[in-house]
Amino acid sequence: AMGLQPGKPPLTIKGTVLDNNSFILYFSEPSNKRVRPLVKVTSLANLMSPSKNGAVRRFGQTLQSMSSKSPGMSLRASSKGAGPTPTKRRNSTLWSESLDVHQKSTFSTKEIKRQEAIHELYRGEQDLIEDLQMARKAYHDPMLKLSIMTEEELAHIFGELDTYIPLHEDLYAKLTESAAGPSGIVGQIGQIIIDWLPGLNSYKVYCSHQLAAKALLDQKKQDKRVQDFLQRCLESPFSRKLDLWSFLDIPRSRLVKYPLLFREILRHTPAEHPDIASLEKAIAIIQGILSDINVQKGESECQYYIDKLEYLDDRQRDPLIDSCKSLSCHGELRNKSGSKLHVFLFSELLVLTRPVTRNERSCFQVYRQPIPVRDLALEDLQDGDARMGGSFRGAFTNGEKAKNVFRVSSLDPSHGQSHTLQVNDVYHKQQWLNCLRGAMALQPAGPPRVRTETTAGPVSSRRRSSTVSLDNEEADENHCPDAVAPSQSKTRLEKRFRGSLRRKETGV
Repeated sequence: AMGLQPGKPPLTIKGTVLDNNSFILYFSEPSNKRVRPLVKVTSLANLMSPSKNGAVRRFGQTLQSMSSKSPGMSLRASSKGAGPTPTKRRNSTLWSESLDVHQKSTFSTKEIKRQEAIHELYRGEQDLIEDLQMARKAYHDPMLKLSIMTEEELAHIFGELDTYIPLHEDLYAKLTESAAGPSGIVGQIGQIIIDWLPGLNSYKVYCSHQLAAKALLDQKKQDKRVQDFLQRCLESPFSRKLDLWSFLDIPRSRLVKYPLLFREILRHTPAEHPDIASLEKAIAIIQGILSDINVQKGESECQYYIDKLEYLDDRQRDPLIDSCKSLSCHGELRNKSGSKLHVFLFSELLVLTRPVTRNERSCFQVYRQPIPVRDLALEDLQDGDARMGGSFRGAFTNGEKAKNVFRVSSLDPSHGQSHTLQVNDVYHKQQWLNCLRGAMALQPAGPPRVRTETTAGPVSSRRRSSTVSLDNEEADENHCPDAVAPSQSKTRLEKRFRGSLRRKETGV
C-alpha cells in the first residue's frame, strides 16, 4: 500500500540486497512524469509515519544500531557521532570589560592598569581554590572510595592540600570586600596582603615533600587501575587536559607568581598612593618566605637522594655525605666507556652512581669513591680532544671523537681518580660546568684531604697502587663497580680481546 495516492499512478518499489543486514530501496514513477530527487534515506524508520507504537521506535533504533556496528552497511545516519567532550575553559574577562563606556571614562589609563593587576590577583585566587577543591573531589576521594590507592599512599601524594583552601579563601574574601562601588574598584590593597602573607609559611612542609610525592605517584602509575583512572580523568572536561601532578603542583607555581603580581600592582600605583610603602614591604616579605621554602625544599631533595644511595662497600661512604645540605645539580652522563652514570653534585661531594632496582625500589649504586668538592679538579675539554668508547671497543676502532665532554679528577693522591664525562648537548654541558665551578668556589681554601692507610684498609691500599697515577685514566674509568682492581679489569679485557680475535679468525 506504500506509495498509493488517490488519482495518481502507483509508485514502483524495487530493492537490492547488499548483505544479510542491509539493502537499498529504489522508487520509480511513470516515465512520462517529471521525477523529483528523493531525500537521502537514513533509516527505514523514516519511511514510516510517526507513531507512538514503541515497537516501531525500537525497530528504527535497531536498524540504526546495526548500521553503526556492521562495517558493510550502506545505510548510515546522516548525523555525525558525538565528538569529544569540549575542554572546560576558564573565564578570562578583564576588569575593564565589566565597565560601561561612561564608567571607563572616569578612570585614568594608569588606574585601569592598576585595577587590572589587582583583578588578576583576585581571579588567580579564585582559580586556585577551584583547582584545590577539584584535586580532592575528582581525584583523591574517588581513588580512596574505589580502593585504587590506600589512604596512606594518598596522604603521601596529596599531603595537607585541603588545609590551604581556607588560606586562599581568606584572601579572596578580603579582596571581594574591599571592592567598592558599582565598578568594583579596589582602593588600598597593600595592608591586606601584608596581613595575609604569613600564612604562606605553611607551604614549607608541602613543597619539601613534593619530590617524594612525585616519585610515589610515578611508581603508582605502573598500576593499570591507577593508569586507567588517571587517563579517564585526563580525557574529562574538568581536567582542562592537565594531569594529576599539574593540579598538585599548582600551589607551588602560584607561590612564585606572587612577587610578580605584587610588582605589577606596584608598577601601576601612583607615587603618592598609600599602597606604595606597603606593597614594597609585601614584596620583601614574600621573597623571604620563598627563600625559606627553597632552602627547606633543597635540604629535603638532598636528603631524598642521599637516602637512595647504595654502597657496595661501607668504605665508599664518605663522612662528608652527612654534611651535605643541598644538591647543586644531578643528571645522566656517560663515561669514557660509554656507560650511563647518574652523577650527583652535592654541596660537599661529587658522587657517580649507576641507577639500579632493589626489591622494586629504585636506588643509585655508588660507582667508585665519591670525590670531595674541595679536592676536585675540573677540565673543560674541547670537541674532539677525547675519544669515547672504552678500551675493549677501541681495540677494533680508533674510537669516536667526542663532543660536549669535560673531565673531573681528584687532587687527593690516595684517590687517583679521573672521569671523562659526556653530556647530551652544549647547553647542559655549560650548566654542569657552571655548577661545578660554583661549588668549587664555595669551598674553603686548604690542602687536599689525604686518606691514611689505617682508614682505607688493605683493600683500598691495593687499589691505590694501580690508580695513583692520573695517566691510568682508561683503566680507572672502566673500573667495575664490584670492587675489582683496574689491573684485574685490564687482564679480563685482554682475554676478551684475544677471544674475540680467535672467534673472528675461525668465523664463530
